[in-house]
Amino acid sequence: MAKLKPKNTSLTAEALVPKNEQPYPIPENWVWVRLGEISTIKGGKRLPKGHTLIEEETLHPYIRVVDFKNNTIDIEHLKYLEAETQQLISNYTISSDDVYISVAGTIGKVGIIPEVLNGGNLTENAAKIVTTDSIDKYYLLYVLSSDDLQLQISLNTIATTQAKLALYRIGLLYIPLPPLPEQHRIVARIESLFEKLDQAKELVQTALDSFETRKAAILHKAFTGELIGKNEIKHCALSDIVKNIRIGPFGTMLHAEEYIIGGTPVINPKHISNQKIAPQENISISKEKADNLTSYRLAKNDIIIGRRGEMGRTAPITEKEKGWICGTGSMIIRLKDEYCASLYSQILSSQATVTYLETNAVGSTMKNLNEKIVKNISVPMFSEYEQQEIIRILDSLLDKEKTAHELCEVIEKIDLMKKAILAHAFRGKLGTNNPKEESATSLLYEEYSL
Repeated sequence: MAKLKPKNTSLTAEALVPKNEQPYPIPENWVWVRLGEISTIKGGKRLPKGHTLIEEETLHPYIRVVDFKNNTIDIEHLKYLEAETQQLISNYTISSDDVYISVAGTIGKVGIIPEVLNGGNLTENAAKIVTTDSIDKYYLLYVLSSDDLQLQISLNTIATTQAKLALYRIGLLYIPLPPLPEQHRIVARIESLFEKLDQAKELVQTALDSFETRKAAILHKAFTGELIGKNEIKHCALSDIVKNIRIGPFGTMLHAEEYIIGGTPVINPKHISNQKIAPQENISISKEKADNLTSYRLAKNDIIIGRRGEMGRTAPITEKEKGWICGTGSMIIRLKDEYCASLYSQILSSQATVTYLETNAVGSTMKNLNEKIVKNISVPMFSEYEQQEIIRILDSLLDKEKTAHELCEVIEKIDLMKKAILAHAFRGKLGTNNPKEESATSLLYEEYSL
């Protein structure tokens, strides 16, 4: 670990956070410190001009933000440097004794690299935090992962063309610092609790995956007619069973500044998931504005489909969503009266349709759908009676879908529990603190050689 140089300035002025600036109360033998005063922060390095990364494994891994995963490094997809390139940036390496943090693009991803990557070069979009003897690297890792520090990181990020976190601003972050033995106990307690939660999450995810596999098989039987004992199904282009397909309003027709809270919801792709629509209260427009966009109003038995980004996001429009507005990133599919949106919405989100859409979508930066692509989607043709029969059987067979949603909620709760554990940990509320231990202030005096 790095050792701080002796300083002649006041410990209070340099390291400790004034009482009136402390984010929340901590135990009496803890202190609030500025991260830059108990660590050394160094940035990574951009590749020299004319030099590129290679796929072939060498002794010189180049660690990018895309490689940061679950507080460690995804070794499987690493890129490497040739020896000549590494020589030019050899001063910008990282080791398993450091904590890394992303500082550009996706800000605040933190972790520790495995020992096998010691000496690897770090991207310019990240920085390393070299800890001192006053702070456990795993304690620092967890504290930087907490919501409180992630909020500080967000507030210190400068939003320009690309979001960036300046190195000196990392040093300004406020860190709650317990005595060293308490740091070790906190880390052990967090890891013990997280291990139990991860085991529970794995069991829940396995059950959810099993349900999704069964559901996909059932839907396949439905769309091929097997569910109703039909041996042969005719297919047609989607255009044959619709009245109209319309792309949402162009950007010039609906501006971000026209959004209000509590008005008529505007539905974009991010609001569509699992055949349901979840609008945002602040992504809505006034009645007057909605009246100017009447041709983009959703009607009962329409299907709304996201036309950019992730393909296959669809939902049927019910009485509840009638009158809402189709957003710029979505499309309205208005079926002929004899076709049922609740069935055909699922058909349009099937794997076969998603594959077709991904293959035919246009655009390089972000995949987009146009009316022609959507009109040409191949769909099975069912009579009204057959549609109702399929829906009836599906409702019965997929009755366990509620269980699947409950499993998803359990996973979300596990993630929230982890956040709560971290919040308690750095407030001294995990039951591990010993108030009789020497104050963390003594650690700082020792580091500062005061």
